[in-house]
Amino acid sequence: MRTLKITYWISTALVALMMIFSGYSYLTNETIKQAFHHLGFPDYFRIELAIAKIIGAVILLIPIKGKLKEWAYAGFAITFVSAFIAHTASGDPINNRIGPVVFLIVLFLSYFTNQKRQADIS
Repeated sequence: MRTLKITYWISTALVALMMIFSGYSYLTNETIKQAFHHLGFPDYFRIELAIAKIIGAVILLIPIKGKLKEWAYAGFAITFVSAFIAHTASGDPINNRIGPVVFLIVLFLSYFTNQKRQADIS
């Protein structure tokens, strides 16, 4: 049980910190703004995605049960898959494509350990 809890918190913290950092960067970093234009996304999407990432990260970190946390996991999964597709379609180098895949794996680890923890608690 202890290993499960540690694995859950490390993986969840990694995803949440990355999402908070990227959300903040989306709002403040001019290079990120240019990257969104390179990928063909409008500026308002960058702002919406930044806000959604920050809210989703907070939801992952707070101790709540129910569907809200499930929606945060689903939203991040869609975000990571979409990022991989966007970078691939734009012809970006492999190092730009691999990051979303790595974080998708970490997200799955967080999700499945969370499910196991909830089942053990019930």
